[in-house]
Amino acid sequence: MKRMDKENYYLDIAETVLERSTCMRRKYGAIVVRNDEILSTGYNGAPRGRKNCIDLECCMRESLKIPSGERYELCRSVHAEANAIISASRRDMIGATLYLVGVESQSGEYIAGTTPCTMCRRLIINAGIAKVVCRLRKDAFSVTNVRDWVFNDDSLPAIL
Repeated sequence: MKRMDKENYYLDIAETVLERSTCMRRKYGAIVVRNDEILSTGYNGAPRGRKNCIDLECCMRESLKIPSGERYELCRSVHAEANAIISASRRDMIGATLYLVGVESQSGEYIAGTTPCTMCRRLIINAGIAKVVCRLRKDAFSVTNVRDWVFNDDSLPAIL
């Protein structure tokens, strides 16, 4: 019997975490791992104490037909990556790996090209996380060195 590789092992755990998501559009689960120890987990949902979209039976971005990746300020949720970062100390996250899985809420299909948004990338950089592993399909994933986000700064205009 073949043993599962570490990346898919941790991605499977992140996929289990996303089952707690309360988003009506997309479910995400994230875990932060360092030295083969899970430091924290996070899923997307409303801030503690606030009502979740699934409880309200309404998604503002869906109602307004806002495309994915736009107008995050209208979303009630805190992203999975942000929740995982909030739940661990920075000194523990330095050099860690963040594993991220996303699925469509209605179909359960993996989200093509899953990657942290620009706001979460900033949090990941400041947290000291070294690598991000995102599930693309059940046994396929992408690996990004966070240093690439630092040196290839997507927040700068192309003319600079």
